[in-house]
Amino acid sequence: MKKLFAFVFLLLLAACKPAKESTPFVGTDITGADFAKTLSLTDHTGKLRSMADFKGKVVVLFFGFTHCPDVCPTTMSDLKNTMQLLGDQSNAVQVLFVTVDSERDTQEVLAKFVPSFDARFIGLRGNAQATAETLSNFKIFYAKVDGKSTNDYSIDHSAGMYVFDKLGKIRLYLSYGQKPAEIASDIKKLL
Repeated sequence: MKKLFAFVFLLLLAACKPAKESTPFVGTDITGADFAKTLSLTDHTGKLRSMADFKGKVVVLFFGFTHCPDVCPTTMSDLKNTMQLLGDQSNAVQVLFVTVDSERDTQEVLAKFVPSFDARFIGLRGNAQATAETLSNFKIFYAKVDGKSTNDYSIDHSAGMYVFDKLGKIRLYLSYGQKPAEIASDIKKLL
């Protein structure tokens, strides 16, 4: 009887354990999430943009700021390397960098920073209200951290990325630190 009980218990445990192959993605599959539905910000060339502008492409959306000392430039470099790994398929991908620092990240600042990683990358910004609404809509945490002077501050913020499929539907959340090969693998599955 003990053996039967142990066998049944092991079967139940196995049934409760999520199957690793249940999702083909390295990132977290958030298909059907009920947020991140709207985006209306100005790009680094002065053009108003929405997610509808990028239908037909896989969109990688990252929130950061240009004065970030480590996470943001590292992530942008990883995205640059991801695009290189994708080769010709990278033309079907749009990387969007949304600033969480509307005070310092002007159109001109974004125009220098974002395309320096890849000319196809687009920087997006809004005024303080539009930025706050966008960050809330995408469930992005951000908090200003005072520095030694008024303009010398940092911003703590969520460091992951969202990936949208060609139809503009949110599909994945990529954690900070995912390698370019992993990001490229997930993007290829959406292409």
